[in-house]
Amino acid sequence: MARTESKMLPLGTFAPKFNLKDTNSAFHKSYDEIKGEKGILVMFICNHCPFVHHVMEEIIRVANDYRVQGIGIVAISSNDIQIQPLDSPELMTEFAFENNFEFPYLYDETQEVAKAYDAACTPDFFLFDASDKLVYRGQLDDSRPGNGIPLSGSDLRGAIDSLLYNRTINPNQKPSIGCNIKWRE
Repeated sequence: MARTESKMLPLGTFAPKFNLKDTNSAFHKSYDEIKGEKGILVMFICNHCPFVHHVMEEIIRVANDYRVQGIGIVAISSNDIQIQPLDSPELMTEFAFENNFEFPYLYDETQEVAKAYDAACTPDFFLFDASDKLVYRGQLDDSRPGNGIPLSGSDLRGAIDSLLYNRTINPNQKPSIGCNIKWRE
């Protein structure tokens, strides 16, 4: 299992906009359509990654807890399906259904969105405020497959709570670790 760290896009970066096909609905969804009143959480994930499978239960809890509080939630898969066929749009639809996604799961076929976000791994998390400025990027928490640390979502939840309650978000953020994005050659 390859271990790739987030590249840690600079805090304060304005959110790159997108308009991608939602594998849950077959419609295209844009950044502005998904963004909530208080901000947006953009997650780069994929179907096959063991790191994503490890945190999926907590991702669903985070999404369910915060989308009702004004945070837009979106997952994006950017893997080249020639390299990793398990991440095809058809299988994304199945993965979203099996995991009860209540948020869009977008397919970044050209990989331009992943490049714009400087995404490096799955999972990779980016939290933007209501002004579209990056306030958090990095890990969900310290749990990894096989390390024995229980899932809590503490790092990401702390950042979202701080955003919602106008508290200072700690700028010392740990990178996420996961499978590398499968880039087209």
